[in-house]
Amino acid sequence: MLVSIAPDAELNYTKQFSKSDHLHQRFVRKETPDSMRDLMYAVIATGGKQEKVEAGQVLNVELLHADEGSEVSFSPILLVDDETVMSTTDELAGSSVTARVVGEVKGEKIRGFTYKNKTNNRRRWGHRQRYTTIEITGIARG
Repeated sequence: MLVSIAPDAELNYTKQFSKSDHLHQRFVRKETPDSMRDLMYAVIATGGKQEKVEAGQVLNVELLHADEGSEVSFSPILLVDDETVMSTTDELAGSSVTARVVGEVKGEKIRGFTYKNKTNNRRRWGHRQRYTTIEITGIARG
């Protein structure tokens, strides 16, 4: 389900929720016509996951242990700039994705229960994952 947050045409973000991935609240830039945008995006790897990012996008990633307001840099796995697709290590040498740390959030609580029958062995446990919210500030070609 997509819910529009800002009515402004240039900074029109949508908050994307899905039933299977309800604890990752991702802010995704709405698509604009091809004549109004530069098609440049990158795929980065962080926290054991791969994310497709564009400049100006805000997203939650696994905890980075960085101070709020600090700059972090990622090396891209794939970089697309209009018609050019760069994916080999030679082509991606020197390219980087920079981001600014916006803050830290917690995911939804996960509750678990284990037991062994006939032995009165029961255990309840819970977990709440911490995420770092980042804003992509730039994508640089190498």
